[in-house]
Amino acid sequence: MSEVVYYGADWCSDCRRAKAVFAAEGVEFEERNVEHSVEFTAEAEAISGRKNIPVIKFADGAFLVEPTDEALRTALRERNLIG
Repeated sequence: MSEVVYYGADWCSDCRRAKAVFAAEGVEFEERNVEHSVEFTAEAEAISGRKNIPVIKFADGAFLVEPTDEALRTALRERNLIG
């Protein structure tokens, strides 16, 4: 498993924003598009207990749902994925 697994959809503005943070910070992630897979949709809901996206899961088991840019950057820093 990747250090970061991202569950989202192309039409979702919060998802696009999270992906922009990954791009700006140079963070690699495994993308699981819920629009293309009912399995990925079920995984995201099982992780978060909600239907909201994006769901961002870290290798240590922690996850974020619809994080702000700063919350996402903080989580990435805490895991030494960005400086």
